[in-house]
Amino acid sequence: MKLTVFGASGGVGREVVRQALHADHEVTAVVRDPARLGVPAHPRLLVATVGDLGDADALEPVLAGRDAVLSALGAGTNKKAKAAPVTGPAAHAILTAMGRVGVRRLSVVSAAPVGPDVPEDGVLTRAVVLPLLRRALRDLYADLAVMEAAIAASDADWTVIRPPRLLNRPRTGRYRRVFGGNVPGGRSIGRGDVADALLASLADPAYACRAVGIAT
Repeated sequence: MKLTVFGASGGVGREVVRQALHADHEVTAVVRDPARLGVPAHPRLLVATVGDLGDADALEPVLAGRDAVLSALGAGTNKKAKAAPVTGPAAHAILTAMGRVGVRRLSVVSAAPVGPDVPEDGVLTRAVVLPLLRRALRDLYADLAVMEAAIAASDADWTVIRPPRLLNRPRTGRYRRVFGGNVPGGRSIGRGDVADALLASLADPAYACRAVGIAT
């Protein structure tokens, strides 16, 4: 496939680029600073610099002719959500540009706290831990919620992947998934496995127009 990856210089995005190239895909890695990509030059890798991810006009050239779009913008790259939301404005621009150039497949990373609580996790987690986490990172999760709402309201063929706490671990391929919810007892997952889930969603019809919780 011909893929465009947003947030390619982040922890998950870098893994997406590496795994996609290993799987023989052609990759356009969208970054603000090419020096931060951290992936060796490759004949099937094109690095594109876009300064404003909220500018649909600027995104059209990196989306035209692609089979699918993946976004790893999120918790790892959106640390200043309060000052300048990233994922919400980027989602609107990406969807607009996709519509203009005729690309329909979109798979993005969100976060588990944006999804529903899991009854199996117990009262302490649901009544204390999650509310504290959501309060501490409310601007980040609000931004991700705007992104999810824009995607769900679009006519794109979309998937939202919701991981819990991200760890710097390589792909194992061994993780749990819950369609439409979060994973019971899911506390963490490696960035390599989040990238694996993003790429797997492109070929699996079960992921179409679904939010999917993943965790080890």
